[in-house]
Amino acid sequence: MEVKGYLLPDDLYYEPNHSWGRVEGDVVTVGLNDFAQKLAGEFVSVDLPGVGKKVQQGKPVAAVESGKWVGRIYAVVSGEVVEVNENVEDDPTLLNTDPYGEGWVFKVKMDDPAELANLMQGEKAARWLEEEIEKHAK
Repeated sequence: MEVKGYLLPDDLYYEPNHSWGRVEGDVVTVGLNDFAQKLAGEFVSVDLPGVGKKVQQGKPVAAVESGKWVGRIYAVVSGEVVEVNENVEDDPTLLNTDPYGEGWVFKVKMDDPAELANLMQGEKAARWLEEEIEKHAK
């Protein structure tokens, strides 16, 4: 789906700090959404978490920096980091050019799939993004 020029794939889960999650079995791939990457501009660095790190839903896990913005990428679910995308560390602009593909940041083996109910999808995610767009337009 597209919301006012920003991509918001229907198959993903979204949390309010602009992280997204793609569920594949008990592993969730996490990245930064299209709106956040466009707002931030070109990324210059990504600080990845360590494999084995325990993470909590809604808490910051990775750090990103662009020429005008320093931010965090949040865990969409609680669990353990099982993989990181070293390609984004080498080329942070992957967050800009392919935020939902090659620009993924880390993968978490989730502790409790019931946490997915705390996230947004579909129309709920679209309404939330419209509000975020309005907030940043002021």
